[in-house]
Amino acid sequence: MKKIENAFEHLLFSSRWLMAPVYFGLVLAMVVLLIKFGKEVLRIFSEITTASGGELIIGVLSLVDIALIMNLLIIIMFSGYENFVSKMEDLHAHQDRPDWMGHIGFSDLKIKLIGSIVAISGIELLKGFMNVDNLSDRHLGWMVGIHITFLLSGVLYALMDRLHGSKGH
Repeated sequence: MKKIENAFEHLLFSSRWLMAPVYFGLVLAMVVLLIKFGKEVLRIFSEITTASGGELIIGVLSLVDIALIMNLLIIIMFSGYENFVSKMEDLHAHQDRPDWMGHIGFSDLKIKLIGSIVAISGIELLKGFMNVDNLSDRHLGWMVGIHITFLLSGVLYALMDRLHGSKGH
């Protein structure tokens, strides 16, 4: 019976490698976002003389939006891989290794994820306000409501995380 239990536990432990293709899929998603970023840069430059200031700002905010999403994907890939699949031992001494790598736990990852979602939502809301003439009040209302929901969720999650952390000390 102990042999079966050990085999089952090894199978469970090895199943963490099923996440590796997921992280590779996120790398592919970054390639897609990079292409989208390049198209947006080309669009901004092609319209630079004819676009209004607001249109250019919306274009730049779209670039910032893509950059935030790509940064978030890097955080998720690196910390998720190290927390759930395998340590990147060969890269621990690499001079370009981010300081946070290897130090972000699952709780920290969720806080960063929620913070990034709030920031991305804020940028989308700002883009909506910059384009207020083309959006209905209902649409803007939904955007504000969704942003407030993300913001409150983030604050409540951070508060719960802090309360949970203080009980352990």
